[in-house]
Amino acid sequence: MSETVAGPADAAAQQGGEALLEVRDLIKHFPQGGGPLGGRRRGAVRAVDGVSFTLRRGETLGVVGESGCGKSTLAKLLMSLERPTSGRILYRGEDVTRLGGRALKAVRRNIQMVFQDPYTSLNPRMTVGDIVGEPFEIHPQVAPRGDRRRRVRELLDVVGLNPEYVNRYPHQFSGGQRQRIGIARGLALNPEIIICDEPVSALDVSIQAQVVNLLRRLQREFGLSYLFIAHDLSVVRHISDRIAVMYLGKFVETGSEREIYEHPTHPYTQALLSAVPVPDPGLRDRRRRIILSGDVPSPTAPPAGCRFRGRCWKAAETCARSEPVLGIPARLAELPGPGRHPSACHFAEERQRAAD
Repeated sequence: MSETVAGPADAAAQQGGEALLEVRDLIKHFPQGGGPLGGRRRGAVRAVDGVSFTLRRGETLGVVGESGCGKSTLAKLLMSLERPTSGRILYRGEDVTRLGGRALKAVRRNIQMVFQDPYTSLNPRMTVGDIVGEPFEIHPQVAPRGDRRRRVRELLDVVGLNPEYVNRYPHQFSGGQRQRIGIARGLALNPEIIICDEPVSALDVSIQAQVVNLLRRLQREFGLSYLFIAHDLSVVRHISDRIAVMYLGKFVETGSEREIYEHPTHPYTQALLSAVPVPDPGLRDRRRRIILSGDVPSPTAPPAGCRFRGRCWKAAETCARSEPVLGIPARLAELPGPGRHPSACHFAEERQRAAD
């Protein structure tokens, strides 16, 4: 059995900056079966199954993983759109999961969200001015009614849109422009944290770069903290300070951008990175592609021990008996360099050694 010497919370605590959001052992299970007509329960989907991390002022934490791994459920939990089964979400030390009414409303003002699909997240019957100004209706103390039109025009200008577009409707804009409208809406209440749930996945590659650059500029100007969720590792690399790799409801590896991309230690992370397109043909030919076998297990009945073992070329009897803990493996703790970061693998190593 492998040993670990530090967990993700310990590693985050070593980072500089004020901790704004602290998540501790967050769990969200969705019961299956039953329903309004009764019936027998058939277990539960373990969408988020024990996630912990800290988000600090001015930093971006990227969360990556395959579709269905729990990333979007995590975002909804942080926005209090879903209630957790257990665990804690602390905003400035206050447990958000215990709040309701005005107290929860006050927290939501400081944690905003940019949604995945700019084609469905904007009301087609509202003008751009009404969409961006809608948060002021919910939080009227942020901007006096007579000042809201000016504030909306300023927000459009900040995200690179013509302020004269306030009376246009969403269908009159491209996908990239619609996402800028969504970002302007997210900025309206002067939040400290913005949850970005796959904000560029529905956009063309060239437009993705423009939106990512916009988010980086806004972060510098307003001191924002981002939780940036995506399945495209190449996008996450360009905006994230730290990265968490998620698999079947759990974080399996966390570290700085350099640690994850240049020194991955978990087999799942290594496989994901091996699939990232490389523009240089010389480098592409020298890199070994890791092809995973098997299917992703059901989140309703994850396997005992390591959840990745059915697709892993390193799997051994230990992996079935004992679930690895996310921490710095003792076998890597004494090694020099950036390979020393939390990884939930009994056989964590830097080499991307695939099965022959």
